[in-house]
Amino acid sequence: MEAEQIQSLFGENIRRLLAMAELDYEKLYEIRLRAGRPLFLMYDGGECFLKKKGREPYLVTREDLKETLEYVSGYSLYAYEDEIRQGFLSVQGGHRVGVTGKVILDGNRIRGMKYISCINVRLAHQIPGCADQVMPYLRTGDWVAHTLILSPPRCGKTTLLRDVIRQLSNGSNGLDGLTVGVVDERSELAGCYQGIPQNDLGMRTDILDGCPKAEGMQMLLRSMSPAVVAVDELGGEEDYRAVESVIHCGCKLIATAHGNSLEEVSRQPLFQKLLNAKVFERFVLLGRGDHPGVVRGIFDGEGRPC
Repeated sequence: MEAEQIQSLFGENIRRLLAMAELDYEKLYEIRLRAGRPLFLMYDGGECFLKKKGREPYLVTREDLKETLEYVSGYSLYAYEDEIRQGFLSVQGGHRVGVTGKVILDGNRIRGMKYISCINVRLAHQIPGCADQVMPYLRTGDWVAHTLILSPPRCGKTTLLRDVIRQLSNGSNGLDGLTVGVVDERSELAGCYQGIPQNDLGMRTDILDGCPKAEGMQMLLRSMSPAVVAVDELGGEEDYRAVESVIHCGCKLIATAHGNSLEEVSRQPLFQKLLNAKVFERFVLLGRGDHPGVVRGIFDGEGRPC
C-alpha cells in the first residue's frame, strides 16, 4: 500500500503528522477525524492517536475536515453528491471515506449533508491467499457450497470474501475459474473508482457497483448468467426473496453477515428463514486475532464442524 497515496487524501497538517509517524500502512485500517477531538488511528488491532511534537494529542480542526473533503473529492463535492447521501465516498485505491454531519432532508429522503463533523477513512486491504485455508471446504471439483461468512465487525469478513471471489473467478488448485457476479452495494468489495475496480476480484467477475443487494442479485440473474453470486452483509428482509431466486436458478451464493456465532445469527428474522430452509451448506466463522480473517470454525449446513 502506497503511503504517499494515503497521505495525499488529507490536509497539510494531518499529512505531515502521518509522514512523521512512519506508519506501516499494511497494519493501518482506519484514520478518523472528529472536529475538536484527537486524530485517531485503528492500527494493528488496537487504537491510538497521533501527537504533536510536544507530545500533546493533535486536535482535528474544521479546516482539517474542509481540506480533507476537498482532496478526496478532487475539489468537486458536487460530483459526489449521490455518494454523500449514502454517507461515504469511494476514492482511488478502493478506500472508503465515511462522513457524518447535519443531514439535509427533502421530505423523508436524504438530499445531502452539510457541516461535516467527522471523516473516517477506511483503508482497503487485499490479502491474496487469505482464503487458502477455507477454499477446500467451499469448492470440490464442480461443486461449490452456498456459503455464509460470519464475523464481528473489523474481523476481516470482507477481506476474506474478496479472496474467495478472486479464487473462484480465476480458478485455483487446478480447478477452472467460474463466472462470478458481485453486488457491491457499498463500493467496498471491488472499491470501484469512476467505474474501475481498485481491488482484484478475478478475471471472470462482473460487478454491479453501488446497487442495492436485492435488486442487484435479480439484475445479475437476468443479464449476466453467473455461476456464483457474491454479496457483502446480508441482513435486510428484502434480501430474502433475492436469495431464494439465486438458489432456485441454480446459482451458488457466497455472502457475509455480522455475527459472533451461528446461534446469534439464527435469532435474526432473515436468517431464521434461511437456516430453516437449509439454504447454506457451509458457515465460516471468523474471530479476532493478530491479523484479519482468523478462522474460528467451518461448519456444514447442519452446524456441525467440518
